[in-house]
Amino acid sequence: MNNDVFDYVIIGAGSAGCVLANRLSADGTTTVALLEAGGRDWNPWIHIPVGYFKTMHNPKTDWCYVTQPDPGLNGRSIKWPRGKVLGGSSSINGLLYVRGQRQDYDRWKEIGCEGWGYDDVLPYFRKAENQSRGGDEFHGSDGPLHVSDMSFKRPICDDFIQGVHSLGTPLNDDINGAEQEGVGYYQLTAHKGRRCSAAVAYLNKARTRTNLAIMTHAMVKRIKFKNKRAESVELSHRGQTLNLKTRCEIILAAGAIGSPQILQLSGVGPGELLQEHGIDVVKDAQDVGRNLQDHLQLRTVYKTTKPVTLNDELSSHFGKLRAGINYALNRNGPLSMAASQVYAFCKTRLSNERPDIQYHFQPLSADSPGEGLHKFSAITASVCQLRPQSRGHLKIASTNPADHPIITPNYLSTDLDCQTAVESIKFTRKVMQSAAMAEHVAEEMLPDPAAQSDDELLNQAREIANTIYHPTCTCRMGADSSAVVDLRLRVKGVEGLRVVDASIMPELVSGNTNAPTIMIAEKASELIIADREGFT
Repeated sequence: MNNDVFDYVIIGAGSAGCVLANRLSADGTTTVALLEAGGRDWNPWIHIPVGYFKTMHNPKTDWCYVTQPDPGLNGRSIKWPRGKVLGGSSSINGLLYVRGQRQDYDRWKEIGCEGWGYDDVLPYFRKAENQSRGGDEFHGSDGPLHVSDMSFKRPICDDFIQGVHSLGTPLNDDINGAEQEGVGYYQLTAHKGRRCSAAVAYLNKARTRTNLAIMTHAMVKRIKFKNKRAESVELSHRGQTLNLKTRCEIILAAGAIGSPQILQLSGVGPGELLQEHGIDVVKDAQDVGRNLQDHLQLRTVYKTTKPVTLNDELSSHFGKLRAGINYALNRNGPLSMAASQVYAFCKTRLSNERPDIQYHFQPLSADSPGEGLHKFSAITASVCQLRPQSRGHLKIASTNPADHPIITPNYLSTDLDCQTAVESIKFTRKVMQSAAMAEHVAEEMLPDPAAQSDDELLNQAREIANTIYHPTCTCRMGADSSAVVDLRLRVKGVEGLRVVDASIMPELVSGNTNAPTIMIAEKASELIIADREGFT
């Protein structure tokens, strides 16, 4: 559209932004501009499930953030991948479909987020979902987001399931149904062996609408206000500075890092920080960029006694060729696999009311995505604490939007988080010593098998821990005065501006964050449409 005025301007074409663009433009008359700092999702590796090995840490598709040295990680800095492409992180993530626990959302309601309890949000999970098993009271079958069973399985995965089950965790083939606790195979956001990103699910059919403008390589500099009303978006596009105005609202959907960064650049954030950078304070909002939460994974790696892992299958050129042919002909095999095959939502103590740790089990091992598989036979059982107490923060480093913000996670900074890390390693060792897994294990590589005391195990956790890519909560929703957005996701203290993405979570959910982010955007779309009458 040759237009610089739109009803809605959406900043960020990730998991939330794609949903918003589709739903808000669906009536054919409401004009919507969708801005994405990255490019189109044309890279073929985006659409091949295992392609995250090629797209993570790739500056063409990943923001390539890096954290500050963290005392909780023995002073290490770590990489924080975030999608920089249409579909955002849903285009480079591990494809795992996990909603979290019923209690997570009931907890949101309990702390003041009325309208966001489990019974309130379940309809939006169902609305988004096209479940390959069919619809029921927990699942939808008519939504745009394909959710399917995993076709790629290996016997050692079945043995891991039995090993966890032998310790008291029930078998459960639907962690997104009545109960999350259990062990089984993940479901994927995939369809016929290809990734179903938010861009594939929500934009592909909407992009031809004449009332929807999609602009890639659009770096937002700031949101401009007039009398505390968000009036326009200033952006850089292919060397030009543009200014897009809005009749109704500007919607920030740039994610848990991008949204607080843009708010701060626009004068909404901690007043002293903004003044330090010479930014006029529109709203002194101390919590913008604070309350940062993430899942920290402990990647335990075990060498195996037999060549039964993907390290072996893909160790030769012939093995890689065979996998490529299998995928091309059947959309199956190693190239169809997600980041993990088996989930386990467990209680580190049987007295716990609900699971407090989550496993991502893989019949392979690598130092990190993008670095290739190890040359020896090995498996990985990553385990993370589901509800960490540690809180971090982020803040702008300069007034240049291209400069990454300063990210301080503060991992393992509370007693509970440290205790859970230690118990997670102990639980993993019990699984590997179980009758089902003992015959497979040749050697414990990570953590150091010499570490036995709690202090030694905690130090190992600090040495091997890494993000599992779930930053959230930096523009916290709440009814209290310090919350960044209200219960309709409107930014407090200004007008005409909302935030709709994982940053609005008041607390991190117990699981992967892509499905909850899409749910948030589905619910927000209805709230925005309901509020549209105020602008007509």
